[in-house]
Amino acid sequence: MEKINLAKASKITSPNPVAIVCTQKPDRSTNLVTVSWYTYLSYNPNMIAYAMAKSSYSGELVRENKKVIITIPSENIKKIVMECGIHSGRDIDKIEKFEIKMQDIPTSDIKIPLYSAAAIQCNLKEFIETGDHYLYICMLKKYMLMIK
Repeated sequence: MEKINLAKASKITSPNPVAIVCTQKPDRSTNLVTVSWYTYLSYNPNMIAYAMAKSSYSGELVRENKKVIITIPSENIKKIVMECGIHSGRDIDKIEKFEIKMQDIPTSDIKIPLYSAAAIQCNLKEFIETGDHYLYICMLKKYMLMIK
């Protein structure tokens, strides 16, 4: 893995494709959800935002523990993108059910899907109600990784 900055990540990921948001469950395992929209908010300080339905289990987890990793799926894992968006982690363990191969990153207990193109490790700064969704505004943590 290579450490990269937000400006390089925005070039790799623009126009913005879907992302997989990785959160930590109370048992410390990882939950995955697909989000169809995210955007870079600021380069100084480094900030990113994404939207999720108010009822999202992953949203609850992020609001509780304030940690999230936003991953950009590569072509190799496009099949799991749909599965992670259709099913709720409140009801099933998506990683187990869909046999998703995961990998550790050096600076987090949250795992990410193997073959992610990039991983953006963040802390939740705030969330804002936007109708039937919340907008999650996150500060980039120490690391952003491009997976090789």
